[in-house]
Amino acid sequence: MADDDGDRPPEASKLTRTKQRWAQEGRLLTDRTARSEFDRLPPGQHLVRDWPVLDLGEQPEIALDTWRLTIDGAIEHPEILYWQTFQSLPQSAKTSDIHCVTSWSRYDNGWTGVATRDILDRVMPKAQARFVLLRSHDGYTTNITLDDFASPHAILAHSWAGEPLTRAHGGPLRLVVPHLYFWKSAKWLKRIEFLTRDAPGFWEVNGYHNRADPWLQQRYSDD
Repeated sequence: MADDDGDRPPEASKLTRTKQRWAQEGRLLTDRTARSEFDRLPPGQHLVRDWPVLDLGEQPEIALDTWRLTIDGAIEHPEILYWQTFQSLPQSAKTSDIHCVTSWSRYDNGWTGVATRDILDRVMPKAQARFVLLRSHDGYTTNITLDDFASPHAILAHSWAGEPLTRAHGGPLRLVVPHLYFWKSAKWLKRIEFLTRDAPGFWEVNGYHNRADPWLQQRYSDD
């Protein structure tokens, strides 16, 4: 989808076209079952030890001295955070798993950054806010509910395994919402917009599920 702040949507890469075809074909779907509290690996997933790099064909290089994060929309205190200000916010460390819609999962990833709940306390969403739209420096967008954004495990991460996030993995800042497929955890985060109505993002308008719960195998829009 096109951004309303001057960004252009990313052009379709080979990976994008492949994943669009998967959505049309229903690839990677298995027998769907509800999540068990003892089942750490969602259905249809396999474990990996490395961290595969997936993007839309662009990995923007963002200098920290010009980096900024815009937070606006249906909130009481819109603001623009610069890197030094962001680093001065309360810092949190969280460990979570990654579940990618392309069927791989990676356990025990250590993140450092600012918990989304601390962001919510700072900007104070209005009563009518229900959704969050994430915008990235490469033109990518994705949407999640406010409840998902407010997960106690969600974090705006600048570091992984004790080191700054690499550009390939979304540095300097990405969202991490570990209970959803990882396409919802936008890389190269640029803007967080709080909405009163849902606004599907890039993959959501290209055949992928609006919610993206891995344990329900919500991979595609017709699930």
